[in-house]
Amino acid sequence: MSFKLTGISRQADYSPNHVENDSLIIRSTAEELKKLGVEVSIYGEREVLNSSFNEQLIFSMVQGPESIEKLLEIENNGAFILNSPKSVINCYRTNMVTLLPENGIPFPKSIIIKIPCEDETKLPTFNSSKFWVKRGGVHAIHREDVTIVYSEAERDNVLKEFYRRGIKKAILQEHLEGDVIKFYAVQNSSFFNWYYLNGKYHTEFDNITLQNLASNSAEILGLSIYGGDAIISPEGNISIIDMNDWPSFAPVRDEASKHIAKLIYNMAKKYVNK
Repeated sequence: MSFKLTGISRQADYSPNHVENDSLIIRSTAEELKKLGVEVSIYGEREVLNSSFNEQLIFSMVQGPESIEKLLEIENNGAFILNSPKSVINCYRTNMVTLLPENGIPFPKSIIIKIPCEDETKLPTFNSSKFWVKRGGVHAIHREDVTIVYSEAERDNVLKEFYRRGIKKAILQEHLEGDVIKFYAVQNSSFFNWYYLNGKYHTEFDNITLQNLASNSAEILGLSIYGGDAIISPEGNISIIDMNDWPSFAPVRDEASKHIAKLIYNMAKKYVNK
């Protein structure tokens, strides 16, 4: 079946240290779609805001709030978009840290705070001597957007930096000790890949449980093309600590792009034939 699809690449601001990898995965996906007989055009994220943009079959890596709002409007008017802009909004940290634990996903204790804080002495503390300060809203744009701190003074310095940059909300998140796992997956496929980002303990764990937690998290958030991070505790317990809408799939790009293209093709064909 022949139809035309439009891909939208991610703006460089939202690809810190991954600009080239993010570009490669969407282009690899486009090439795989062409092999399936699909005509494909690629637009940049900012081009979504042009009044002339009126595409109806879209695969998107967009993360910027302004462009996401535009895509949400387009989707609400009946367009097919994968990943849905609704799922991208769900992945904004202020939403994700609420949605996942509320739906039974093991997740570190996280507290949303407003910036500036009226009184830093009233901010919550954690039992651990170290914890994380993360920007609310979109994923990291600068290295400092996800920072581990070892004291309240360090916390306050990070929050002041956020304030100077106009960031309105932050997440204070407990630190979970263990091995850090990075994973990639594609809905409705056999593709699931993981590797140690930090294999400190190399604790044995149940791979099926990891895969199920990742899949359930993606379903809660509405993601079809996704990745994330998990912690394997020294006791073998698994916690999801982050979910990413359409990551770069850099270590497994060639294989992943085939599964991503097949998913987009099948879902777009279903949309066209409905």
